[in-house]
Amino acid sequence: MRVALTGATGFLGSHIAAAMRRAGHELVLLVRSRDKAERVLKPHGIWPVETVVGDMVDPDAVGRLLDGCDGAVHAAALFYGDERAREANVDGMRNMIDGSIERGLDPIVYISTIAAMFPPPGDVITVHDPIVEMKTMYGQSKSEGERYAREKQSAGHNVVTLYPGGVHGPMDPGPTEATKGLRDRIRVSWFKTTGGMPLVDVRDVAEMVVRACVPGRGPKRYMCGGNFLPWMDEADLCEELTGRKVRRIPAPPALIRGIGQAVDFVKSVFPSFDYPLTSEAAEFVTLSVPCDSADTLRELGMEFRPARETLRDAIVWLYRAGELDAVQAGKLAEIAGAEGEAGNA
Repeated sequence: MRVALTGATGFLGSHIAAAMRRAGHELVLLVRSRDKAERVLKPHGIWPVETVVGDMVDPDAVGRLLDGCDGAVHAAALFYGDERAREANVDGMRNMIDGSIERGLDPIVYISTIAAMFPPPGDVITVHDPIVEMKTMYGQSKSEGERYAREKQSAGHNVVTLYPGGVHGPMDPGPTEATKGLRDRIRVSWFKTTGGMPLVDVRDVAEMVVRACVPGRGPKRYMCGGNFLPWMDEADLCEELTGRKVRRIPAPPALIRGIGQAVDFVKSVFPSFDYPLTSEAAEFVTLSVPCDSADTLRELGMEFRPARETLRDAIVWLYRAGELDAVQAGKLAEIAGAEGEAGNA
């Protein structure tokens, strides 16, 4: 089928584009820069690909993207910013969903987030949990987008929602906040605290999108929470993978949330300040719980790959990208070099 895709120059979106092409789908991408699209997608082996240059907040550009397509996948989102984040994550999402409905596209896949239902009313996050009002502009925009998607699902439209957990893995062109968080934990330390990470491999999310991209199923919600790792379990795995001891700093949850609030203040004064632990992120990492993906995996015939594989490939990529040095990557630096030589042979 011919599928319209947004967000293909991002981490998840680029992997979705690659997975969709491998599955035999014809793609047309909405991008703001063809040069960036070529830079991001060429390493995936899927360039050239048909593109429409424009912004998702522009209904005309979205219309040009959707014309002649059979289905749509909306993976684009803006993480930081004030009103710009709301425009991108709400207005852009509405343009995609409304334009797809008007043209009769099926399915219309929307990449949401488990954060829209956090904290959940129970011990796990499920696709049936209520939407939570978040604090940041990004969080508010994703909650508003999730509410709109559910309205369209309740009206019987073919909107299919995916809820990824913390997306990790190789080939992150950003890098994204999740990748920077892993990088900084390896560089500096893990906080020894409550919570953990519902870690999901970017390649598994992309495969789930491919399997969800089947017409005729009607409205659906799919949980993509991956494997839940308490923070010390993640530290243990990274020690084993790299062969080096990592730092662990005992930190009460209240202290981490205080650091998150301080980061929010610094970012409000210095927008370029690059540290992923916002107050919203601090609450998530100290209070996070597993996600119930069992029904989704059963329906789509999938299994999540082991967290060990995801972390291993993410660390190898961080080293190759220059985000970690040889000491920080440990024995994975040698593996990265050996694999690189084998790939060039």
